[in-house]
Amino acid sequence: MPNYTETYLVDRIRDDVTAAYRSLCGEAPQTDVQIRATDRPDFGDYATNVALLEAKAAGVAPRQLAEDLARVLRERIPPEDVPRVDVAGPGFINLFVSPHLVQGVLARILADGDTYGHWSIGEASRTQLEFVSSNPTGPLTVGHGRQAALGDVLATLFEWIGHDVHREYYFNDEGRQIDLLTDSTAERILEIAFGGEPQIPEDGYAGEYLKEIAGAILEENSEVTRAVETLRGQGAAPVNRIALYEHLDPAVLRHEATDRIIRTIKDDLAQLGVRFDTWFSETTLHRSGEVGGTLEALREQDSAFEEDGAVWLRAEEHGGAKDSVLIRRDGRPTYLMVDIAYHLNKHERGFDRVINVQGADHHAEQTCMIAAMRILGLPDGWLSYAVHQFVSLREGGETLKMSTRAGRFVTLRQLIDELGKDIVRWFMISRKPGAHLDFDLDLARTESQDNPATYVQYAHTRIASIFRKANEDGRAWAEVDLSPLVEPEELELIKSLDRFPDVIRTSAEQFGPHLLAEYALDLSRSFHAYYDKHRVLTNDERLSHARLALLHALITVLRNTLLILGMETPEAM
Repeated sequence: MPNYTETYLVDRIRDDVTAAYRSLCGEAPQTDVQIRATDRPDFGDYATNVALLEAKAAGVAPRQLAEDLARVLRERIPPEDVPRVDVAGPGFINLFVSPHLVQGVLARILADGDTYGHWSIGEASRTQLEFVSSNPTGPLTVGHGRQAALGDVLATLFEWIGHDVHREYYFNDEGRQIDLLTDSTAERILEIAFGGEPQIPEDGYAGEYLKEIAGAILEENSEVTRAVETLRGQGAAPVNRIALYEHLDPAVLRHEATDRIIRTIKDDLAQLGVRFDTWFSETTLHRSGEVGGTLEALREQDSAFEEDGAVWLRAEEHGGAKDSVLIRRDGRPTYLMVDIAYHLNKHERGFDRVINVQGADHHAEQTCMIAAMRILGLPDGWLSYAVHQFVSLREGGETLKMSTRAGRFVTLRQLIDELGKDIVRWFMISRKPGAHLDFDLDLARTESQDNPATYVQYAHTRIASIFRKANEDGRAWAEVDLSPLVEPEELELIKSLDRFPDVIRTSAEQFGPHLLAEYALDLSRSFHAYYDKHRVLTNDERLSHARLALLHALITVLRNTLLILGMETPEAM
């Protein structure tokens, strides 16, 4: 796979400017040569501020250095590639590229074919992405849906830049929240069997989903049925979960409830098109002794200390937000303690890099985790976090109020069933992860081109229909004469296609799938505008073939973009 720097055009111009500077000054520039696309055609296609940045080192006024560099560039670059080089303002150099040079970019894109946009910079690094990892205490909500879509698209982006990616889901199937789930399930079973109001424990789970689970357990598990029948036979005896536990091991309810919720979670994620390579259970860390072993490793580094009857991590000394409890006064490990053990487990499994997709509310713990990895000798950068903000649902201009524990929420499955996975995925990743997401249900329901997800897919469909009409599927597009492509809209489309590899790399490295969605939307707008203005299939066979070659590159990029986003590539809509 190739390793681009940014784009074919930017690479080419940067090389020319660097060579001109070296020819003029006898050495390479001390700073990176910056090339940017201009905002106005009268300023050329690309501009560089290298003269402004290097003037002091070169001992020449910026404007004079720019004039000298422009002169060398005019001498070095064939005019059929760059016919004009201007100097503007205090020392900017503006370069006007020819249609011939832009057509050459399209030729390279067509030659790369389906590999276009792939990088090898990851060098097959074993990279693990852990995401969602919702406690198995209830169905996935819309908030989990954002993390699921972000994590899945990020994993694919890292595959595209050359990483060997492993997707993992971590189940917190131990601890207080599972105890609360067990007790809440017991209360729902008693409600079904004996009536009355369930005595859901404080901080327990009150959602109606648990009543459905309890009903299924009561119907299908013979141990639970026998325990309830025993209670019923006692007549006046108090009917509560304590009494139920006298006849039923709570572990039975724990297993039944968590297993059913886990199956629901897996099915919901499958419906969203999200897959995992590993489903990791917290229970295995406790059974294997890894939690205790990790605590001892921290003690050996003098980074675990006792205070107020608890054991604390000495995190602040190593960059953590605050020293944090590892073992509570009652001897139970905290989430942080178990998470440190879990990440040592990841390291022992041979991952070169770990990326966790998490909510912004975990910031303090994230800093403590990174501090713990540093204490235990793992290299800086081995663990990083792709952080996202929360999701709100908006309908009719109002924000819907939700609470998971109180049972007031819209499930991810409900959203998928109504909108389809493609719409859900698009809306979940189309906003910058660090920004709060207002999921506009009214817009998402729109089937017109006002819906951005539909708009992008329609661009793919529209191009596919052109090729069906042209009946040119077998043509070798990389061999087509591209010289007829001289219209401004055609040249701008090629420049947009030229950006695709850089968008892939940037979207991965900045944990920003929204950048790819924005690119797809911009590219679709450019195509629709072009197609509304210019006929592709004309009486001029040479022109038609050139335009079809452009559309072949365009549909390849659109198809790959949609596939990375986890969306369908419809041939008809």
